[in-house]
Amino acid sequence: MTKKKKRAITLAGGGPAAGIHIGVLSVLEREGIEFDVYALSCIGAWVGIVYNTRSGPDRAKQTYEFFETYCFRDDRSYEWFPINKGFGTNCPALWRAWAEFPALKTNKWSDLVLPAQIRASLFNWLKILGDSSRWTHQEFNNWVLNDVLAVNPMTRYLTSMIYKSHFNGLSKIYYNHSKVLEEVFQGERLYEEDRPEIYHNAWRMPKGNQPGKIQLFKNRKLKSRDGTEDYLRISHKSLCSCSALPFIEESVSMRGYTYTEGALVDTVNFKNLLRDHPDLDEVWVNRIVDESEVRRPKDLAESLANLPQQFAAELGKADIKMFRQHLLNQSRMRPRVVEIPMNPDTEVTFDWNHANLKRGFSEGADAARRLLASDKQLSQDTVES
Repeated sequence: MTKKKKRAITLAGGGPAAGIHIGVLSVLEREGIEFDVYALSCIGAWVGIVYNTRSGPDRAKQTYEFFETYCFRDDRSYEWFPINKGFGTNCPALWRAWAEFPALKTNKWSDLVLPAQIRASLFNWLKILGDSSRWTHQEFNNWVLNDVLAVNPMTRYLTSMIYKSHFNGLSKIYYNHSKVLEEVFQGERLYEEDRPEIYHNAWRMPKGNQPGKIQLFKNRKLKSRDGTEDYLRISHKSLCSCSALPFIEESVSMRGYTYTEGALVDTVNFKNLLRDHPDLDEVWVNRIVDESEVRRPKDLAESLANLPQQFAAELGKADIKMFRQHLLNQSRMRPRVVEIPMNPDTEVTFDWNHANLKRGFSEGADAARRLLASDKQLSQDTVES
């Protein structure tokens, strides 16, 4: 006796490698492979939600066009401005914070000018000039840091203003009445009954005596199957919070709590997926970040990109291993884990330009085609019950 397969797919984080997700979805869409559940994180949440709020036979193409328009910069522009199109500095908040900084009650103005340390720095300068053994690269850098910048009242003030003003990210990701977010959600489409169940996560920061925790958001069924966990409804704010990478993007406030990206704690919440859907037949896993993509940085832009991606690459791989082990420990044959292989010779980088989006799409599509060609059962919509 056969029944229709129940499938889930997980789309993990990886920022500018998002094209891989879209390429995979394009092939699966063309082959008529559908999913009942989506478990998402970070850029995977943006891809999954954009894809599932589109209609028609070319949802992957529409998703690609969204990211090409709103996230990835054209190649010529990116060459001299290597920044994602959506990573805008929160200028009004920056100006307000800097205007308010002189009045902060935490400022200890008596410590701004330190005469004794200025004198000590001058003496140290003379000692260095008189001792050629200290004329080294390290000594010079330490002298600039500690005997020039750290004691100069002007640089002390500017440095403190930059690091201690009340904003916490290089860029702002959530805006009220955002046309970009309205384009993502397309009204109420995500919550319609014919849409798959969709999860994404975010990290809820500690508050008072309450510890931090992974918070899951869903488009419907806002309670876990066993009744032990409440989910919050996916919203504009929740989507932004799930990719609010600390320091890179500002955190997002909801319902009295502060949220940041959850993917660095739990990639795609395999535990909840199994608990809420014990009848799954297949769980498809698509990672878009691997250690092969982390290359020796040539500049600050590449170093900054490597910072979160190295964590994402190793955490994602470890989570899949743990998920497989969990199934083995329970002696379960289902769900079958279908891991879409990454290209070991990938040319995808961490650049937010059109060329990289196109490369990712091509590699993702190739990986999905190879997987389906290697196992014809994956294309079948029924399974033995």
